Amino acid sequence: MSTEAHNDSPSTGAAPRTAVAVLAAISVCHMLNDVIQSLIMAIYPMLKTGLALDFAQIGLITFTFQATASVLQPLVGYITDRYPTPYSLVVGMGSSLLGLILIAFASTYAAVLVAAALIGMGSSVFHPESSRVARLASGGRHGMAQSVFQVGGNFGTALGPLLAAFVVLPYGQGTIAWFSVVALLGMVLLTGVGTWYGKTLKLKRAAPAEEREAIAALGRRKVAISIGLLVTLTFSKHFYLVSITSFYIFYLIHTFDLPVQTAQLYLFLFLGAVAAGTVIGGPIGDRIGTRRVIWWSILGVLPFTLALPYVGLFGTAVLSVIIGVILASAHPAIIVYAQSLLPGRVGMVAGLFFGLAFGIAGIGAALLGRLADATSITFVYHVCAFLPAIGLLAAFLPETAKPKPPKHEKNAGTEAIVSRQLTR
Repeated sequence: MSTEAHNDSPSTGAAPRTAVAVLAAISVCHMLNDVIQSLIMAIYPMLKTGLALDFAQIGLITFTFQATASVLQPLVGYITDRYPTPYSLVVGMGSSLLGLILIAFASTYAAVLVAAALIGMGSSVFHPESSRVARLASGGRHGMAQSVFQVGGNFGTALGPLLAAFVVLPYGQGTIAWFSVVALLGMVLLTGVGTWYGKTLKLKRAAPAEEREAIAALGRRKVAISIGLLVTLTFSKHFYLVSITSFYIFYLIHTFDLPVQTAQLYLFLFLGAVAAGTVIGGPIGDRIGTRRVIWWSILGVLPFTLALPYVGLFGTAVLSVIIGVILASAHPAIIVYAQSLLPGRVGMVAGLFFGLAFGIAGIGAALLGRLADATSITFVYHVCAFLPAIGLLAAFLPETAKPKPPKHEKNAGTEAIVSRQLTR
């Protein structure tokens, strides 16, 4: 096998074409999936006025969506690690389609919550399985692949406020139904991805033995501690992020007396910065190590979050961009680092950390909504500013060894063989 792999490694022409096509498709589908998700949060002001909701009820909408996704994602990942189901991605997008149509015509608070739950269920299937597809198509550049996959979602999340500002808010809640075309397009693309995924699984079923050997030196106890640290760091990152994604519009309106549409543009600016940070984080992690990216990202954002509540409108816009870029660079690195700790559990790890992100966001939205009702939206930002200090825990993460050259060549050769067979 090693001789064959060595001979095949130079001729990897088919591998990049296959990887790029699949990564592009899954990234676009992530964008479409997260456009649907972000529309919920982007129309909060409309729902708040139309249904006479308070901040706690707004937070509960986020909680319903995020909690549904977070509880199911690790379970979906665990099951699909054992029994991969390539076309489950299409089913997940179909659930999001149903939720989108329901929220377009929802006239009661209960209907909004059901719609949010359906969209959350769609995400619970989409994220762990799509993360696995991205890793299979990575050609060994796992950080880059996670960045490409995740930036699609970030871009979709950033588009939500713009679509709400220029389509939904001027023309009414019913126009959300127009975006069912987005879900249908996603289902078509995911059918093609599922076909490639199914063929790949027949040729590449298990994680390479070399990956298992590379991590064995750490021991179970250190792996468990490291996963616990990553969970804590994910809590810090996403609890802060939810303070912006759920309440930034209200903060800008309250503090600077901005109209809703203008505040939506500022949220788009922040979410665009998050997308840029995601693109940066993965490739840098491939070069300098994911641990260093995690450390720099979560702790490095602290001075800027502390300054945010004390600056004017222009300063708020500038700092939000800096915060978005730095903080978002951690997520691809966390996923790749965790997957290296638990090889062969790609879906479960992706489900755990994507689900954890959703769960933290949901709980955070509910708690911060109540805190905002009890105090003020400004006070929420003063409290959340200290959350990135938890990033100091990244100092206790172990360095994971880089693959030795011969083993790397062996893995690359295997991937080349798989890709070449699929393109025949």
